[in-house]
Amino acid sequence: MKTRFKPKYNIRKGDQVVVIAGDDKDLKKPRLVKEVLVDAGKVIVEGVNIITKHTKPSAQNTKGGIVKQEAPMQISNVMLWDGKQASKVSRTKDDAGKTVRTSKKSGEVIK
Repeated sequence: MKTRFKPKYNIRKGDQVVVIAGDDKDLKKPRLVKEVLVDAGKVIVEGVNIITKHTKPSAQNTKGGIVKQEAPMQISNVMLWDGKQASKVSRTKDDAGKTVRTSKKSGEVIK
């Protein structure tokens, strides 16, 4: 993504999300975000979008073979889990003046 301003996403590493589109769609099962790829607009979610990768033998992996791993998926295909349900996110200022993420459905602050 070559834009003048870096995009801001409401999903961070370590958040709980639900997959809302794709083969692994499940609106009731929250999963953990392993990594957010901001420039590509993608996330790596634990146990979702599994691919098989064929690897040659190397110094680290002497056997080689077939390895299953998570592939990045579009950030628009996941929605943040606020503890009870999937919800959109808004940014608000708290008492100390810091910007915090707030669930639009419940109004609770997301930690």
